[in-house]
Amino acid sequence: MRVVIPAAGVGERLRPYTLTVPKVMISLAGKPLIGHILDAVTFPGVTSISLIVGYKNEQVEEYVSRNYSHLRLDYPFQAERKGLGHAVLQGLEDKEEEVLILLGDTVFDVDYEHFTSIGQNAIAVVKVDDPHRFGIAEIDTENQVTRLVEKPDEPKSDLALAGMYYIKDQRILKAAIEKLITDNITTRGEYQLTDALQYMLETGEVIQAVEINGWYDCGTIDSLLESHRFLLKHNVSEEIERSCTIHPPVFIHPDAKVTNSTIGPYVTIDAGSRVSGSTIEETIIGRETSINNVKLGHRLISNHSVEGNVESGLSERIQSELKLS
Repeated sequence: MRVVIPAAGVGERLRPYTLTVPKVMISLAGKPLIGHILDAVTFPGVTSISLIVGYKNEQVEEYVSRNYSHLRLDYPFQAERKGLGHAVLQGLEDKEEEVLILLGDTVFDVDYEHFTSIGQNAIAVVKVDDPHRFGIAEIDTENQVTRLVEKPDEPKSDLALAGMYYIKDQRILKAAIEKLITDNITTRGEYQLTDALQYMLETGEVIQAVEINGWYDCGTIDSLLESHRFLLKHNVSEEIERSCTIHPPVFIHPDAKVTNSTIGPYVTIDAGSRVSGSTIEETIIGRETSINNVKLGHRLISNHSVEGNVESGLSERIQSELKLS
């Protein structure tokens, strides 16, 4: 089985953090987001992994090559971001082989082996309150997909596509995406994976909808921090400083130094950072960051930031500094 992970996105909704790192390299609970995803897909039956890169690709490739050299990996480069369908196409091959597609900005708490063993094409779906924001699956009484629509104005279903897809023969999906490009079929100006799957349905393919619960999107600060909560529960650091009060779960990198502070719950402090005299909860602090005498909550703090003696977040100030640097 081949695994394709689109990871070329810029992550504009996570700026200013993503001005210096790609979204998949944000550190959550001790490792970048892409590391958590790769850990989850190293199950029996996976023969190769295609990681679609683009924005700041050198950071992604350096980290993955160093830490996952035991995997058979390639790094197709998406020079132009023309939609998810176009991104996935970069990783598909003309082989009669199964393919599992996972979005690079989503963490799943699912049994991948079970999901890929149901014997037919499958897509993961999750019930949402605001279906107009997502690709939506309409299904019949046997959970077979009858129609797929990308961000419908008037949704007829509350089942959103969660970003996990299993296709029994990647050649069929590859041909469907190529058909979109040849005929210039776009939605909102992009070649959508949803439209390619809809074309497969129209040409006789059967796709099963599998409802899941463990779905953690990382596209916005709010959703990223929610995913961070989940990952910390599974990767808890018990780093304790004598001068600190720690409310787990937290992750404090061994190369970070924290003194005279109250930390947690739900905090990651990355390598090289220094925190003193502060109270911090539900916050991700990047590398080589200095935090002094502040109170922070519900924040995403960029790498190489310096902050002291304020009560609020850093977004506007850091963005200005990064634009000037």
